Amino acid sequence: MPKHILNGYRIIDLTHVLAGPSATRLMAEMDAEVIKVEFPPTGDIARLLPTLKNGRSAYYVQQNRGKLSLSLNIKSSEGKKILTKLIKSADVLIENFAPGVIGRLGFSWDVVKEINPSIVMCSLSAFGQEGELSALPGFDYIAQAYSGIMGMIGEKEGAPSFPMAGIGDVMTGVHAFGAIGYALLHREKTGEGQFIDVSLLDCYTHCHEINVAVYSMSEPKTIPTRSGSHHYAVCPLGLFKGKNKYICIIALQMQWASLCKVLERQELENDVRFADNDKRVENAATLIDIIQDWIDSQPDDETVIRALEKERVPCAPVLNIAEVVNHPHLVERGTIRKVQDPKVGEVEMPGMPLRFSSFEHNQELVAAHLGEHNEKVLRDVGYSSEEIEFFKAENTIFSNSNT
Repeated sequence: MPKHILNGYRIIDLTHVLAGPSATRLMAEMDAEVIKVEFPPTGDIARLLPTLKNGRSAYYVQQNRGKLSLSLNIKSSEGKKILTKLIKSADVLIENFAPGVIGRLGFSWDVVKEINPSIVMCSLSAFGQEGELSALPGFDYIAQAYSGIMGMIGEKEGAPSFPMAGIGDVMTGVHAFGAIGYALLHREKTGEGQFIDVSLLDCYTHCHEINVAVYSMSEPKTIPTRSGSHHYAVCPLGLFKGKNKYICIIALQMQWASLCKVLERQELENDVRFADNDKRVENAATLIDIIQDWIDSQPDDETVIRALEKERVPCAPVLNIAEVVNHPHLVERGTIRKVQDPKVGEVEMPGMPLRFSSFEHNQELVAAHLGEHNEKVLRDVGYSSEEIEFFKAENTIFSNSNT
């Protein structure tokens, strides 16, 4: 039986840092053969990002475990021939250079589909492969700013802010991962390859659940904006100050009566000021104060959370990273897992987020040093030992066991 669901698929991975490697990391976790092609002499710049131990980056390890590393100069004529041979043998080619770079390297979609008509090619970028912004450089937070998401984060009268997590990059990688999977399904039915254009900006904009519609449908036009610790369109939905930490509480219409019971204020259930969500939003300041006063009257945060949970009012403590890493639920599920790496040693990392009934969860995988699999990959596509030695001598391939 295959180790996992993508066993037998070959992925040529020309991505770096986070968005692209997030997509191919999921594929590697699902047992695809992911050949990570890295430019010599440094490879993926993530190899240089903190935290470093014994010359190896834990950042790189997290995103690239289970991938084969081929360090290849694809600007050279021999390097181009090698990549062409790899493309002929592959199911997927994925890249996240700036738009136009892959074409200047000689591997635009028009060229790639001639090499392998059944391949799925995916390009990830900040703004997409076309449009007036497409040529601009960009990262996660740049796309977040353009999408309006950044403008929705922060205090109402204060500066916008951003989350200290790679939400846009990882989410874009997952969008790419999903699109590639369905393109492969389409290929199974038709034999036809596909080009996929995935951008950070498109994916971030996709996250607006009500903001765009609120603006579009309101007369006069309402421009949604950040609202600090409490939602501007739903009440109660926000962060309340506990004794030791903030507590997130959400009560939609179906939880309203239960919340009133927790507060021991059943009369509020039929109070005209709070009759429905629109009324509660209109009187948000009053309702927020009522909830906060109740929290202040409780002996500790645990009492608040247990009382809300008992009546099935959605709530959660706002945990810090130490609490996340050590939370029994997250540890038991493997959401946080321990990884063994030959250089970094034992390190805790986020686990595989996808679970399949017939396949192992959180496989034991190792990140490669730069060029570790040069010979294996080249032999697999038909190169002899003599040819491989020639490529080494000509600096077409490169390795560095210290990374």
